[in-house]
Amino acid sequence: MSQGRKIEIFGAGCPVCEKARALVERLACPSCTVEVLDMHDPSVAERAKEYGIRSVPAVVVDGRLAQCCAGRGPDEATLRAAGIGVPPGD
Repeated sequence: MSQGRKIEIFGAGCPVCEKARALVERLACPSCTVEVLDMHDPSVAERAKEYGIRSVPAVVVDGRLAQCCAGRGPDEATLRAAGIGVPPGD
């Protein structure tokens, strides 16, 4: 018999995170294990960094960051392109 999927939800308790949690729990199969992790806990935040999580909510399935959660969050190039670091009028 195969083991179920391990699903980790990284969140901060905000309404958007709670909505993502509810969606995952609704979609999860009976053999899935769902774990909700609070990003306010420094050890959870460190673990999230190891997965490459840059914003929440984020979902990890069997040790892999779900594609929908990858590549989000601010990065230096995008922020600079938006004008951060450049005085107005320059």
